[in-house]
This record gives sequence, C-alpha cells and structure tokens, in this order.
Amino acid sequence: QLVCAGYPPVKRDRKTGQVKYPLGKGPVGTDIGTSSIAVSSTSKVLLKNLAENIKKVEHAQREIRIYNRRLDRSKRATNPQNFNEAGCIRKGKKQWYFSRNYKKLKAQLKELYRKLALYRKLSHQYEVNRMIMLGDRFFVEEMNFKALRKRVKKTEISEKTGKYKKKKRFGKTIARRSPAAFISILSRKVTALGGTFIKVKTSSFKASQYDHIADKCKKKELKERWHKFDDDTKVQRDLYSAFLLMNSDLLGLKSDRATCLNTFVQFFKFHEEEIKKIENENEVILNS
Repeated sequence: QLVCAGYPPVKRDRKTGQVKYPLGKGPVGTDIGTSSIAVSSTSKVLLKNLAENIKKVEHAQREIRIYNRRLDRSKRATNPQNFNEAGCIRKGKKQWYFSRNYKKLKAQLKELYRKLALYRKLSHQYEVNRMIMLGDRFFVEEMNFKALRKRVKKTEISEKTGKYKKKKRFGKTIARRSPAAFISILSRKVTALGGTFIKVKTSSFKASQYDHIADKCKKKELKERWHKFDDDTKVQRDLYSAFLLMNSDLLGLKSDRATCLNTFVQFFKFHEEEIKKIENENEVILNS
C-alpha cells in the first residue's frame, strides 16, 4: 500500500479558487447525545439529528430484520441437533453446518450494513464541513459511548408497575447514529486546519446542571428537556449546554460566568429562531 505522509490538500472552489470549507473564528460549544447534536456559536445555533441522511434508507432497517429471520430459520433447519424442545441452543460443545443459501444471505446482509455505514460517514462529513466554518475553538463533552451501549447488569423492579425494568440502554441507537465517529471526524478536521479541539469532562463541568444567572447547579432528570430560569424564561436543555460549553474557560474546566452574561442575549435570539424553524418545518429531533 502506498502511504502519503502529512495532511491532505485543502478543497477549493473551482471557479473562485477560494477554500471551500474554511475554518471560522471564535468558540463553538457542542453538546452531543446518542442520536442528536446541539451546537452554539457566536453566529448561529443548531439542533439536529445525527446522520440525518440515513432516513433516506429507512427501509434498510426492515430488510435487516427480514434477513436475520431468514438466517435464523436456515440455521435451525440445518442444525436441529443443537436446539432443545423449547427452541433454545443446547449447552456444551456443538458443531454447526451452514447451507449455501445461508452463506449467500449472510453476504447480502453484510453488503447492506456496508451501505448503511457509508451513508452514515457521508452524512457526518457533510455536517462537519459546515460546522468547522462556525469557529476555530471547539469544546465538546467527553462521553463514554462504549459504556452507554452496554446492557444494565443490575436487575431492578419498577415501583410503579412492579415488573422488572428493561436492561436495554442505547446500543441500537448508537450503532445507527454513530456519535463517536462524528466526534472523531470533527476532531480530525479541526486540528488539521489549525484549530483547537478540547474535550470537557462532564463530571466537573456539569453543563446540563449549571445556571449562569443564579450561579449555581440545578439537578435535572433525563426526561426534563428544558432549562427554566428564576424569571420563568426557558431554553432547550441541549442548546443551553452547548452555550455553556461555548463560554468555557481556556482549560475547559468550567463556564466563564461573565462571558455567559455578555453573550446570553444574542444566544437567546438565535435559540428562538432555531426553535421556531424546527416547529415550522415539523422536524422531529430525537430525545429533545
């Protein structure tokens, strides 16, 4: 394989010769979730779903379920000795046999997953190219997506229903939206263009709890999607977290309250415009 050292050439417009996606100026706060992303800068705010272009291939999810069912039926038909009367796999050493049709279906399923991964990557690159034009200092919350996709180990009973709580978490959502890949692409492009990319620790920064007007932290449940101030003004929780990250100190340890007070009026104006745009276009922002 031929490996070229250094950074790739910058894309330029064919007619004007100018850089197609130049790095902007100023701080940018990015609050990323399992399926959506909130961005706050000095020029605009954004609240979007991750990998939005994947909705063009929504039917692929149904095809994947059909392929998995067909694979399971084929496996059971060619290996009846490995299943008990209840339909569960027997314990102990087993030998599996797979038909030609099974191998053919598995190859088709693999190709479908490859296409989905490609659509996801292209969608991420499209959004990142537009985000880097908002600023040159990016502050992002450090998230452990690997832990969020795992099932809960502890078995708990719900107080309301008296039934066992589900152990599922965000595995399917993370696999579909791939937020960690988005952060990786954003970090690589920002640093390649000479910008700074700082990962903020959620445990010390507490962007989802801090109130810059009251200068104190207010604990909120995960289902609370709006932050309310003492004067009953409310802002969308993810956008407000991005705003606090944007006004972080240089080390990314906490929000600078003085800067927050100076920039909040402009942020609130952009916030209202973005919320109105989402409502007018009937967009569905997941988990927001």
